[in-house]
Amino acid sequence: KEIIQPKFALVEAKLNTSFAGKNIATWTKPNGGYFISLDTTHKVADKVVNLASAVGVKLTPAGATYPYGRDPNNSNIRIAPTYPPMSELEKAMDVLVLCIELATVNHLVNI
Repeated sequence: KEIIQPKFALVEAKLNTSFAGKNIATWTKPNGGYFISLDTTHKVADKVVNLASAVGVKLTPAGATYPYGRDPNNSNIRIAPTYPPMSELEKAMDVLVLCIELATVNHLVNI
C-alpha cells in the first residue's frame, strides 16, 4: 500500500487537474486493484494509445477491458500505475493528458 497508493494519488491528481470540468474524460477511483479505468468522452481511445506509443508511453490496448478487446465506444483506456517509478509515471501522465486533449481536439475539428 505504501508503494502503490502514492502512484494512484498522482494519477488521480493529474486527471483532476487536467480534466475537471472539461467534459472530455471520466475515470474510476478504485478502492483496490491495480488499474484505473479511463473513458474518453469521444471515440478516440485508440488514437490516444497510438499517440502515446509514438512518443514512448506504452498503454494497454484501447478497449482491453472489454470482451475480445472490442470497446463499442472506442473510449476505454486502462491505466496501470503500479509498475513505473513515480518520476516516470508523472511524465507518462503528462503525455497521456496531452494525447487525450490532442485526440479530442482532432476529433471535434473533423466532425
